[in-house]
Amino acid sequence: MTFLFLGTGTSHGVPMIGCDCAVCRSADPRDNRLRPSIYVECDNGQRILVDTTPDFRQQALRHDIRRVDAVLFTHAHADHVLGLDELRRFNHMTHQPVPLYGEARTLEQIKQTFAYAFNTSPHSGGGVPDLTTHVITHEPFSIGGERIVPIPVRHGTWTILGFRFGNFAYLTDCNAIPDTSLPLLKGLDVLVLDALRHRPHPTHFTVAQAIEVAKTVGAKQTLLTHICHDLGHAETSAKLPPGVALAYDGQRVTI
Repeated sequence: MTFLFLGTGTSHGVPMIGCDCAVCRSADPRDNRLRPSIYVECDNGQRILVDTTPDFRQQALRHDIRRVDAVLFTHAHADHVLGLDELRRFNHMTHQPVPLYGEARTLEQIKQTFAYAFNTSPHSGGGVPDLTTHVITHEPFSIGGERIVPIPVRHGTWTILGFRFGNFAYLTDCNAIPDTSLPLLKGLDVLVLDALRHRPHPTHFTVAQAIEVAKTVGAKQTLLTHICHDLGHAETSAKLPPGVALAYDGQRVTI
């Protein structure tokens, strides 16, 4: 199973509009971060996208993505859903609807944001994505035979979802992991974890907090994502403990 990081940035992306800081002007390609998403290439042939960021068209072109068998949504914030309309192209290529999976609240908010795509009345002009929705709870479920374990995490006052695929877990946008979720993270090879910046934030882990969570979980490797322009890749990476690293756009992890 291979995991491709389509984006590892925060909601603004890096470089940020109108910013001249050292990271936003950096020549290191690892400091160029699109909005956060991964693409999962399962051993059984399934291709699963986690979140449809506003950068999804650019991400799909950059990595020559030609197939999306399902989309998992962590939550319905703008930086995780606003690329939904780009799924129309996959409808055209496969002549099939794209299944969307998320909690009931997440799917309801997506339906409100993209009402035109879910309105059953006849459409008058313009392309409309063909989508089906599938409500998931906190119980494991399968897509095309691939078992997926939802991981509830705290994102400010919200409880949203991360996902575990085999020995890989993806936990973006979180500032706490409930004690009840920790057993779901045992035996990981790779943990992907939110680490926005060094300064505290009400809805995201700091780098130091993420390192402490990594110690608690005990995965063989922890990769940090949802990174803002405060963190230069090379400088930050040099100060991280063994087994912890910044993820970067285009990185592939195979398990």
